[in-house]
Amino acid sequence: MTEESGRRNLRMPNSDEVFAVVTEHLGGNHVQLRCADGEERLGRIPGRMKYRTWIEQDDIVVAEPWDWQDEKATIEWRYTSQDADQLRREGHID
Repeated sequence: MTEESGRRNLRMPNSDEVFAVVTEHLGGNHVQLRCADGEERLGRIPGRMKYRTWIEQDDIVVAEPWDWQDEKATIEWRYTSQDADQLRREGHID
């Protein structure tokens, strides 16, 4: 974080990843996602995140759509509410 502006360097999506909003928690390790590319996808929370990072409704995440099944995606990163506000201020998400 820089001292004067309070801006943090955040993880941004790679070329094969998209921003997404969690619209519904379906139970277990599955959530419904509304992705920035306009698609609705079934999101899977990987085991490395399942108990360490709590993902709830309206959270902003980075999701990687599956190559072989475009209607599904794996969640790669979850932003805190402060990080999501910074992304909105900088125009990365709506």
